[in-house]
Amino acid sequence: MNDIVGQGEFRTALAAAFPDGPQAAAAPTGPEPLGYVLEIAGGQGELVLDSPSLAALAGHPDPLVATAGQVGGQLKVRAGAMWLVATVRTVRLARGQADQVIAAIDFIGEGEVERLTGHLHHFRRGVTAFPLPGAEVFAVTGADLEQVHAASGRAAIAIGTVHPTRDVRASLYVDSLLGKHFALLGSTGTGKSTAAALILHRLCRLAPQAHVVMIDPHGEYGAAFADEGALFDVSNLQMPYWLMNFEEHCEVLLTSAGPERQVDADILAKCLLAARGKSRLGQEIARLTVDAPIPYLLSDLTQILQQEMGKMDRAGDTAPYLRLKNKLDELKADPRYGFMFSGMLVADTMAAFVQRIFRFCGDGKPISIIDVSGVPSEITAVVVAVLSRMVFDFAIWSRAEPQRPILLVCEEAHRYVPAGREERTAVGRILGRIAKEGRKYGVSLGLVTQRPSDLAEGVLSQCGTIISMRLNNERDQAFVRAAMPEGARGFLDALPALRNREAIVCGEGVAIPIRVAFDTLEEGKRPASDDPVFSALWREGGGEEQIVARTIQRWRGQGR
Repeated sequence: MNDIVGQGEFRTALAAAFPDGPQAAAAPTGPEPLGYVLEIAGGQGELVLDSPSLAALAGHPDPLVATAGQVGGQLKVRAGAMWLVATVRTVRLARGQADQVIAAIDFIGEGEVERLTGHLHHFRRGVTAFPLPGAEVFAVTGADLEQVHAASGRAAIAIGTVHPTRDVRASLYVDSLLGKHFALLGSTGTGKSTAAALILHRLCRLAPQAHVVMIDPHGEYGAAFADEGALFDVSNLQMPYWLMNFEEHCEVLLTSAGPERQVDADILAKCLLAARGKSRLGQEIARLTVDAPIPYLLSDLTQILQQEMGKMDRAGDTAPYLRLKNKLDELKADPRYGFMFSGMLVADTMAAFVQRIFRFCGDGKPISIIDVSGVPSEITAVVVAVLSRMVFDFAIWSRAEPQRPILLVCEEAHRYVPAGREERTAVGRILGRIAKEGRKYGVSLGLVTQRPSDLAEGVLSQCGTIISMRLNNERDQAFVRAAMPEGARGFLDALPALRNREAIVCGEGVAIPIRVAFDTLEEGKRPASDDPVFSALWREGGGEEQIVARTIQRWRGQGR
């Protein structure tokens, strides 16, 4: 690096090195170059930037031009009739040259050079031809960035502004965002829930006949979508128990472990198949399976268990049957499980349930908010598994029908597909399968989590678009770095320094990796996820006895 030119000699040295001027002749005459290409290696390269030239732009009215050369910013290089756009990954001082810096870059796309003005237009991702060393480097302007992010006829939703501008809109390409899944990541308090609500509101506005299912573990989103969706919780979900497949029945009914669990599972499979076969619908199916969503009576299952138990000769052999019977009696007696194991849910309501939950008769309310905060923790994962599997199974069995794509959004996703244990539970397996195969059948998956490092790596790697807000934990940052594509590496060091309601977005859903400041969402459309204001609430007093009494009453009645 000792032969890099010094201050005042940059243009002279460049002209001397390239006397025929093929690169300089192609450059526009308006803006001054900031440096030149030093080295190209695949989709990466190194630039020599002139520090005085960068400093002279600090007061430029265009914020993009004023921050040219900074880490995470964009620069452009001329290659024939194309402008190549690159993201700055690292910047360091040139050895022995205090007025020059070396910038490592990642090329992210190219656009045509407009003949009259020399501006960039018709941008597209990927690079077809790379510049030669010596090609001049220029600042990307706000007008260039507008061309980069222009939707160009593609369905898109605007979610905010591109940093550091105030007027260049940041958009997500809907088909690419949903067609290849997406993940929204961010530490607690960064505005993650509000960002999720913003994206879903914009999707619902764009497509009033959409089909969106949102798993809400904390009851935050109901108020945010009161006018654009339907809220389902334990009071009105009415999810029939017989919709569970055999695997999900096992997670709910089996209490044993080790070799005993396999014995219990074999008994349950035999009795469950017999119970399904006793119903009228079951008798009409020639080859009935234990997984078929055929209504059956819990009393029939209990009766069949007792009959099988009566066939045993030794009292010790009855233990598996007693375990299953006792668990069934417990579920029927516990009012917390009434939303699923009520005796009123034995009728064949599958068609009505699918239409309600998947919003096939949505009347302009395209999103279902499934509030599972009131579901007993023992079966929360099973409820999510049933809903997720029904989304996927419906998509598979409706392939002969006009396609109706469904978006499944899972808040606190690390609960359901935890790293290293995703294959051990029904919900982990079905969400993993949706991540891998869902797009083939028109099922899109949206994962929202505050702990990406606790999320199964194989599931996150299937997300084509990653929206990462501030991450304070180094392990989470490293996990996201591994999932981000090369072109976004220049932004990653900014992850701990992002402000609230800011995110780095990369992948299929955006034209290029960008830092976004999210739009402000109207008060009535925000989720109920605001942090308590301790300094104000701790000044209030009075009525504590009534608060405690009412709380205990709801506590003992489990919300009833």
